[in-house]
Amino acid sequence: MCGIIGIIGKSPVTPLLIDALKRLEYRGYDSAGVATLINGHIERRRAEGKLVNLESRLAREPLPGTIGIGHTRWATHGKPSERNAHPIATERVAIVHNGIIENFQELKDELLAEGRRFESDTDTEVVAQLLTSMLERQMSPEDAMGRAMERLRGAFALVVLFSGRHDILMGARRGSSLAVGYGDGEMYVGTDALALAPFTKRVSYLEDDDWVVLTADGCKVFQGQTEVKREIRQSGISGAMIGKGNHRHFMLKEIYEQPAVIGDTLQTYLDPATRTVTLPAMPFDWAKVSRVTMTACGTACFAGMVAKYWFEKLARLPVEVEVASELRYREPPLPEGGVCIAVSQSGETIDTLAALRYAKTQGQTILSVVNVPESAIARESDVVLRTLAGPEIGVASTKAFTTQLTVLLTAAIAAGRARGTLSAADEARLAHALIELPARVNEVLNIEEQYRQIAENILSEARDVLYIGRGASFPVALEGALKLKEVSYIHAEGYAGGEMKHGPIALIDEFVPVVVVAPSDSVFDKIASNFEQVKARGGKLILITDAAGAARLANQAVATVVLPVVDPVVAPILYTVPAQLLAYHTAVAKGTDVDQPRNLAKSVTVE
Repeated sequence: MCGIIGIIGKSPVTPLLIDALKRLEYRGYDSAGVATLINGHIERRRAEGKLVNLESRLAREPLPGTIGIGHTRWATHGKPSERNAHPIATERVAIVHNGIIENFQELKDELLAEGRRFESDTDTEVVAQLLTSMLERQMSPEDAMGRAMERLRGAFALVVLFSGRHDILMGARRGSSLAVGYGDGEMYVGTDALALAPFTKRVSYLEDDDWVVLTADGCKVFQGQTEVKREIRQSGISGAMIGKGNHRHFMLKEIYEQPAVIGDTLQTYLDPATRTVTLPAMPFDWAKVSRVTMTACGTACFAGMVAKYWFEKLARLPVEVEVASELRYREPPLPEGGVCIAVSQSGETIDTLAALRYAKTQGQTILSVVNVPESAIARESDVVLRTLAGPEIGVASTKAFTTQLTVLLTAAIAAGRARGTLSAADEARLAHALIELPARVNEVLNIEEQYRQIAENILSEARDVLYIGRGASFPVALEGALKLKEVSYIHAEGYAGGEMKHGPIALIDEFVPVVVVAPSDSVFDKIASNFEQVKARGGKLILITDAAGAARLANQAVATVVLPVVDPVVAPILYTVPAQLLAYHTAVAKGTDVDQPRNLAKSVTVE
């Protein structure tokens, strides 16, 4: 979840480290720091808060050196402070670390018994002290790293700088991403290809339990004591892809990219000429699948909830949606012949990866829907359906969510055709609806001013907001509430419309806006009834619907957004966009940090 960068360079590396950390700000952090070697000695500069604080310190106290490491930290062990900011160092090593060392207390007790003194509250320091202890026993850095990997438990990525060694950096990963970049007489290591993009396009991705020794001329990768090879790939990420363009925030830019990225994703899985869906070869037969277990976290889990409606309706295939952080601890029995679909933007979400591994132990075939094809989840899956969202920098997911929905709908259509529950005419109709979807999303974006007015005049003044929907619009309501919470810090909850009278209606008064997600579909009459129940109790209703829905209910709402008419099956994708824009403009009105909301991180690699 935090950002890591390490560089062996030819010129001073501190400006490059800071530049890379800025590209990793999207991952979320609460302190930052860099360390270099100066005449063999480790020197650090660290600061609590945003990178601007670290830059101010560096302006006062410059840090030369041609080898160095940098980090943006999101606190796990130890509160955000300069004392706990990375790099964590001893006289012998400086280390940056993502993830959690699960056996840190056991190791710390052992190291304290040796007489070692700890200067931070972090679990990271046990790694620094452990390596130092080994080095003081005359181990080489390589031997020490290999032995340390045997002792550490948990999910982590590490990069280590050694005093007196201007020629090497070392890294290691277990359950948290780490990539190596290849330059001309220079080498790089970072959290992902995004961190390395301006330096090099030649990247290799470490696998679980890899540890790596970098020199200016290249690197050696080890599993245990055995040297292994990792493929060098050409990264497609460019600096242009990670800029804001003319938009005020990454979140808004990424909302506006949705017509294009939905279209790109559809081109991969849908033939517009024949109006048929074509997925990669599957290691299973949809017709023989007994049940699908969908697992994910946060927004991706809501994508799974929408997909449940699609798979069950279009393919008559039973689906269970499991919050990934709960699945493996419940140890549910999973049926023979089942498929587990893991959904993750980063492909590194630790809870989803753990759920995937549990599903494997239960004999499930793993299909993953990810945005990063080199990710751990992708590598451990039997088949991957990639979303083509491109880099998503805003912490609150937008385009990743709509492309996840797009991919999952194409999979549900393919399953329906294979199981004989969808005819060729049905497939052509749904394919046509998907082909038209990017244009319809563009129409939704063209009325942005309406969302801004609703946000400024109604939502930004509220303490609590409810979202309701029925059918496949229920998960859209959940996602809308989550978006508002994430970026505006307003308490919001999503409910199935039919559940309002079972408790939540007690919250309704004239001060509680209720956002109603209501396309004209088979359950519109039901949501209209829920609408009337809220209205009768003085609720401040915000209606998101189409022309037919507006004709029936708009006169009772304080605000109505009229969307284009689309096939009800694709409506959840379209109706997500207004929810995103309402959250965005509410956050702007309240003056919050839209792209980096407090306490949140983009890629959650700790439990």
